[in-house]
Amino acid sequence: MKKTTIVLVFLFFAIISFSQSKFNASGYNVTNSDLTKNTYAKDSTANALVIYEFGNSYFDQDDFRLKTEIKRKIKILNRDGFDQANVSILLYKNSDNKEKVTKIIGTTTNTNTNGTLDIQKLNKSQIFTEKYNDNYTLVKFTMPNIKEGSVIKYSYTLDTPFIFNYRNWYFQTNIPTLYSEYHASIPANYDYNIKLVGKTPLNINTNDVEKECLKSSSGAKADCFKTVYVMKDVPAFIDEEYMTTKENYISKVEYELKVYTGFDGRRDNITKSWKTVDKELKTEKSIGRQLNKGSVVKELLSHETTTEKDQLKKAQAIVEYVQNNYKWDEKFNIFGDLSLKDLIKNKVGRASEINLLLFNLLNENNIEVLPILMSTRSNGLPTRIFPVISEFNYIIIQAKIAGETYFLDATSPYLSFGQLPYRCLNQYGRLLDLKTGSSWVDIKPKDKFSVSYKVTSKINETGTINGSIKHQATGYKSSDLKANYFKNKSSYLTDYQNENTNITITNHEVKTTSKNSEEFIEVVDFEIPSETIGNAIYINPFITTFFAENPFKLQERTYPIDFGYKDSYTYIYKLDYDTNLFEVSEVPEIKKCQLPNGKGTLLFNVTKSDSKIIIYFKFNFKEAIYNQNYYPYLKEYFSTIVDLQKNSLIVLKKK
Repeated sequence: MKKTTIVLVFLFFAIISFSQSKFNASGYNVTNSDLTKNTYAKDSTANALVIYEFGNSYFDQDDFRLKTEIKRKIKILNRDGFDQANVSILLYKNSDNKEKVTKIIGTTTNTNTNGTLDIQKLNKSQIFTEKYNDNYTLVKFTMPNIKEGSVIKYSYTLDTPFIFNYRNWYFQTNIPTLYSEYHASIPANYDYNIKLVGKTPLNINTNDVEKECLKSSSGAKADCFKTVYVMKDVPAFIDEEYMTTKENYISKVEYELKVYTGFDGRRDNITKSWKTVDKELKTEKSIGRQLNKGSVVKELLSHETTTEKDQLKKAQAIVEYVQNNYKWDEKFNIFGDLSLKDLIKNKVGRASEINLLLFNLLNENNIEVLPILMSTRSNGLPTRIFPVISEFNYIIIQAKIAGETYFLDATSPYLSFGQLPYRCLNQYGRLLDLKTGSSWVDIKPKDKFSVSYKVTSKINETGTINGSIKHQATGYKSSDLKANYFKNKSSYLTDYQNENTNITITNHEVKTTSKNSEEFIEVVDFEIPSETIGNAIYINPFITTFFAENPFKLQERTYPIDFGYKDSYTYIYKLDYDTNLFEVSEVPEIKKCQLPNGKGTLLFNVTKSDSKIIIYFKFNFKEAIYNQNYYPYLKEYFSTIVDLQKNSLIVLKKK
């Protein structure tokens, strides 16, 4: 009997110890384990942690407004997590109605040195309201008495009359989440398109029907479709290089109202078909009406351009005319007040105005063109299942010339013909053929772009190395270089010198003469001292590098690596030396590697003769977009690149 008692006591304390070693992700109440545990094993870099959150959206029987109740419990792991105590709630309004937030309640719980609890409540005086812009109000509060180890919890209710704005729910944020649960109750007369975004799987996804959840004053009734979503152990979403907007990938559920059926039988199609949208766009003042402005643009071009018989040369001249005479005001929106007449008069306008001017000029000169609606990289991918016009923020032009298809944009004078701005490399767009119907079209650069450095050098008897660098960049690799150089040539040279302090520049010459050239070429003559220790001379062959550090630092990446285009990098270094003065003691080792499935190859080769050492370094990326499964391989690939650039040495010995 005593042995049984001892075993039971041991098991009891083991269970207590185990339960206290975990955060309480099963509910909203703050437990001792929430307060005492101050690390998160799955992500040692986390500064804070959502232990538990709950959302519940439903249509209120009393006022038919959409309500969303939100509860959230967060652990502050260190000082860098203090910003999680700052809460902002964005509320929409228009001239007729507005959203509001009610029932804001919050507490901060800490443990005193004597083991007692210190619980401080959020006061109403700590809640502030401010104007965000004409359509949004911001409600803000900061949880009180925040310390390392604090557990904060807050709740509130969102109240909206805008039925199109059913609450999107984010399971993922910039800190890890242990448990996120969302309930959605939708009356049968509201038909929403529902989209799950992100790679994190749902742990629970259940559906049920609640009978007669909504009743009108006339006696009409509606059942409600109820869904419960749960995600557990959701990693933090951390932004990293080579991605589009996080809205494309962060784990969430989205709603878009498709059809509303009133209790009186009236049916309102909110989400339309592309066929219907095409018809509306024909007469829409910002797009459709701007596609027939031939009379407005008739006198803009030179006689030489309009009489050019070669259609490709004519198109190139027209694009160059728009590039050089009209300036983009860096505004993206494609709807609202839009006027080609104002653009022509003021010489400054939105991207959509500039490219629609380009459309009309090309069309007036018998070049086959169509506009393409698209969304930029920072704006997110538009939905392909059904039209959501608000998701588009940009217009480019498709031209067909002599059997070839070109995508055109005239917002920058530094773009070569057929090159889109990098912001437009966002996979696909909607080709607007308003006569036969619109369709989706892939937007991908046809070419692979490159950067190369060819270094020729010679070491003299004092150990000084003199030489030249020929730097050549094509396509997107050349755009920023051209812009920086042609905007201010003297400043470009100064910046180049400041960025390359390891060498003394004795001459610098840019070979590129045209702003919209397909490539940028510069030649730099330099002098650089070598490092001498005793009788040995140490030479780093990488006078310049492609990447100063590895851009990939995450333990795990849950979204694609989107470079935007395929590219390759080449570095060739030639060192001449006098065999009467020096002998080769050491050269770097040859290195070869590749990405899985041959999606990228790297070669680092070294050859030496009696008086010359040649290093040939080339690597490439054969895909514009890599699935996240390639992340660890790309991370290692970049590590190899950076290591070769930093740690390759040639060692000569003086005779």
